[in-house]
Amino acid sequence: MRGIRKSFGATVALDGVDLAVSPGEICGLIGQNGAGKSTLMGVLAGALRPDAGEMRIDGARYAPASPIEGRRAGVAMIYQELSLAPHLSVTENVLLGAEPTRHGLLDRARMRDQAGRALAELGHTDIPLDAPVGSLSVATQQLVEIARALAVGCRVLVLDEPTSSLGRADVEGLFALLQRLKAQGHAIVYISHFIEEVTEVADRFIVLRDGRNAGGGPTAGATHDAIVALMVGASVGNLFPRSARARGDAVLDVASLEPGSASFTLHRGEILGIAGLIGSGRTRLLRTVFGLEPVRSGRVRVAAFEGPATPHQRWRQGVGMLSEDRKEEGLALALDIADNLTLTRLSAFGRGGLLSPSRQRAAAAGWIRRMDIKCAGPSQRAGELSGGNQQKIAIARLLQHDVDVLVLDEPTRGIDVGSKAQIYTLIDALVADAPGRAPKAILMVSSYLPELLGVCDRIAVMRRGRLGEPRPVAAYSEHELMRAATGGGAGA
Repeated sequence: MRGIRKSFGATVALDGVDLAVSPGEICGLIGQNGAGKSTLMGVLAGALRPDAGEMRIDGARYAPASPIEGRRAGVAMIYQELSLAPHLSVTENVLLGAEPTRHGLLDRARMRDQAGRALAELGHTDIPLDAPVGSLSVATQQLVEIARALAVGCRVLVLDEPTSSLGRADVEGLFALLQRLKAQGHAIVYISHFIEEVTEVADRFIVLRDGRNAGGGPTAGATHDAIVALMVGASVGNLFPRSARARGDAVLDVASLEPGSASFTLHRGEILGIAGLIGSGRTRLLRTVFGLEPVRSGRVRVAAFEGPATPHQRWRQGVGMLSEDRKEEGLALALDIADNLTLTRLSAFGRGGLLSPSRQRAAAAGWIRRMDIKCAGPSQRAGELSGGNQQKIAIARLLQHDVDVLVLDEPTRGIDVGSKAQIYTLIDALVADAPGRAPKAILMVSSYLPELLGVCDRIAVMRRGRLGEPRPVAAYSEHELMRAATGGGAGA
């Protein structure tokens, strides 16, 4: 890809970007949300037409008019949100859009044979061909999508945030698979916000910033700080700021709660982190505390309120939750920013059942400035924003509601390091000891262990549906947290 340019109205998304990947090479593509990565890959896949520049595959001119043409030319995209039909079988998904026919009818024998050979190429003959894809784990679904790419003759494979929903064991399995595909001669573009993943799996990296090439080079010897500096244009300094904190009154008390066998007390002025493998029950515990899942036994007390409650009651009690799935649960993507920011507390913007849109927009404008949300204004649809800016809206809604307890499930999943730094600074300020206001309390789940160690005061480890006793963050290292999560440490 040479000199690729793309504008959307007055917004220049790509300004002369170059990208080259060789057969048998993994190239990491890094950049903040809004840097142009998705637009560049949209051009490569044929979903977007560039305004200028040229593309070549094996020296031949490549100018796809649609994603179908891109696929036929050997370019396959594996998106963060997998594009599978959950009700169809593995075989049907692998051959979707490229089904062999015989006498005008689907040739199911050939379909099974081709799907089986594609999965065998990945080293996964263990995946049942007739199983509905919706019944498989996320990691296995991802393998099915990669098999689909191989089944139609993929030469260039693009993976967009492929590990955002995977546990460490599945990540290691994916990395091993990518090395096999690399050895087979595939050219692979690996997009991730996890810099340590890029340096682990890729041979080379390219950084985009503001729609331009910002630098790159071999991953061997490249430091985390140097890559971050290329991404943001300067050093982000201390990624995990820590202001003075003073533990205050207890605001959330959980005792022998099922599911989770959980017991802990959360105080103002502290962040309690929950570590554990994906599937260990972390999210279910948070949803039970917030009222989205039923309490089987045990007790949840919020300040003076005790007993089970609905999410609506939790909001009124001063508890707000940030879902790990912002697209399906965290935001109403079809509504504008102002509506998303105020939905849980509309009473502040009108009387007698009537809303004042101007007051809504004014409040939203204030949060847009405070959170540094990159958008056209309060009336822009939330679905049009980057993932990092969507996450800021979801967090701002909790602040607009003025909750005392913030329940955060994967608060920085899928966002760039610059946005992460902003969210860490905000979280620190919420629990900081400051005159004239009561600090908040934060209960937080994260799969990113440096994040937990960097922002939390105490950490509890969840394993196989049971929560261990919270311990001071100083008692853990990344290695010890992983040992506890997998059953080999004291925190388990």
